[in-house]
Amino acid sequence: MSATLDDNTTDDQITEGAEQADNVETDEDAGADDVAETDDDEDDGGAGETFTRPYVEKLRRENQRYRERAAEADVLAQRLHTALVAATGRLADPSDLDFDAAHLDDADALAAAVDDLLTRKPHLASRRPVGDIGQGATRTGDTVDLAGILRSRA
Repeated sequence: MSATLDDNTTDDQITEGAEQADNVETDEDAGADDVAETDDDEDDGGAGETFTRPYVEKLRRENQRYRERAAEADVLAQRLHTALVAATGRLADPSDLDFDAAHLDDADALAAAVDDLLTRKPHLASRRPVGDIGQGATRTGDTVDLAGILRSRA
C-alpha cells in the first residue's frame, strides 16, 4: 500500500485521520500500522488513506534532517570546487569560475573550464609573478673582478 504525504497536509486532515484510526498503534517503527483506511465507497486512488499525527511528525522530522544534510553537502561541494580552482593557480579569484559538479570528479573538465574562462575573460588571470623576475635576494657566487669589467667596456 503506497501513499504519499507532502508538507501541505493540514492539521485538520491529520486530526481527522487520527480520529478515524482510533485502533491504530502509534509505534514509530510500525509503518504499516500508522495507516488507517476510511470507509469511503469512492475509489479515489488512495486519497482515503490517512496517517496518524505522531507518524506524520516523525516523517517530517526525518525529511528535515535529510534536507539539512543535503544543504550541508552542497556547501561543502562548493568549497571543494573553490579549493580545486585555487589549486590550479591560474585565476586571481577562484570564485570567478561558476560551480559545476562535473569539475569535482574530472580534472580535465576543470582545466577546460578554466581555459575557456580565461579565453573569454583574460583579465581574470592570476597576476602572480613566477620564476626569476630579477628582484629579491640573489646568489652571487663570484667575486667582483674590476679588471674584467674594464676589459669588457674597452
